[in-house]
Amino acid sequence: MKGEQLYVSAQKHYVGGGGAGGRYHPLLRRPLYLARGKGSRFWDVDGKEYIDFFTGSGANFLGHDHPAVAAAIRKALEIGVICNGETEFHSQLADLIADAVPCAEKIRLANSGTEATLGAIRIARGFAKKPKVLKFEGHFHGMHELIWYNCATAPGAVRSDGTIAPLPDTDGMPAVFGDLVVVVPFNDPDAFTRAVAAHGQDLAAVIVEPISYNQGCIPADPEFLRLVRDTCTRLGIVLIFDEVLSGFRMGRGGAQEYFGITPDLCTLAKALGGGVPIAAVCGKDEVMSVLNPTGPTVMSGTYTGHLTAVMGAIACQTEIAKPGFYERLNGLADRLYRGIGEALKATGVPGRVQGIGARFGIYFGVTDPVTNYREAVQTDREMEVKFILGCVRRGLYLHDYAHRAPMHHGFSAQHTERDIDEAVNIVEDALREL
Repeated sequence: MKGEQLYVSAQKHYVGGGGAGGRYHPLLRRPLYLARGKGSRFWDVDGKEYIDFFTGSGANFLGHDHPAVAAAIRKALEIGVICNGETEFHSQLADLIADAVPCAEKIRLANSGTEATLGAIRIARGFAKKPKVLKFEGHFHGMHELIWYNCATAPGAVRSDGTIAPLPDTDGMPAVFGDLVVVVPFNDPDAFTRAVAAHGQDLAAVIVEPISYNQGCIPADPEFLRLVRDTCTRLGIVLIFDEVLSGFRMGRGGAQEYFGITPDLCTLAKALGGGVPIAAVCGKDEVMSVLNPTGPTVMSGTYTGHLTAVMGAIACQTEIAKPGFYERLNGLADRLYRGIGEALKATGVPGRVQGIGARFGIYFGVTDPVTNYREAVQTDREMEVKFILGCVRRGLYLHDYAHRAPMHHGFSAQHTERDIDEAVNIVEDALREL
């Protein structure tokens, strides 16, 4: 079936015509139905070819059908579809993660970023014996009631204690969950200090996207992140880096390596497996010691560490550890962001690109650096919509979630300089149309 036919057919049983709500493209008014993917590109069921700047929301870090990942999955199938069991390969993957991630003294596998952040918060509470978690406005940490607040809502008023009223990002959230969440503006030292002074005695954890790609690309101010780290250390609060998106994105050590700051716990997913469904909670031995079977805090699952995912992740981690991998990747990033910046200047369209490693955001209607959610939501949504549609029509796929803040886009390790140059040309044509 062609795309429109498939959309009609899929709606018989799938709400919105897709197996996940986020696959619906609000600007296309349906999901994009794919036929196949190879390298840096994919083809839809209508035969149209796209340069992929979505990359599975960042999960396809090695591109589509990477030979090493494909071979690893075939090997897992030959061994047997081992589910809810341990093998030597699980230990091999743990060694690779521990070698790369500074805080990863102990590791517990999970299936998704949402599951990893849920587990990390439970571990922090089990360790600290306190109920509340502090998060930052605009940061997304998964689709569960413990933390899904203030990442797509309208900005709330900052109260005298430095906090913002917790606003759920979905219906179906009982109000009682909001009583356990403290929300603070990002990159605001004064608000953070006041919030900790008011709520520190009840805080088990502070969770932060050190590079908030869920708002395009907004990095922490290094001094602010150091303040957060020092405050958590001083008060015995567990610091969680949510590196579901930033992990392995610009270096093997992710944002921890980038900033030179080590959290107590971190969550990994997406680029961890290069497209296979796998995630992890990593952390310092002392904090992770509360986990079962040796401790009283439970985190486990039937599909956790499924062999096909473990083997795919080993292949991904082996690839990114090869000499020159990140030199090439970050070279492509520089080429792309420089090209987009030059295209904005050449066309006179007001906007800026912010990117670190293989992920970036474009902010229309502003030229100064975007440092927090409040600034991100002030960007020109009408221009962004026209730009995304202009790129998609020309064969550069950018996804959209209809959020207030711009979303992240990115490329894979299989993208080439030719892909980047072709993408920049498409971007410039789409900008000229604006």
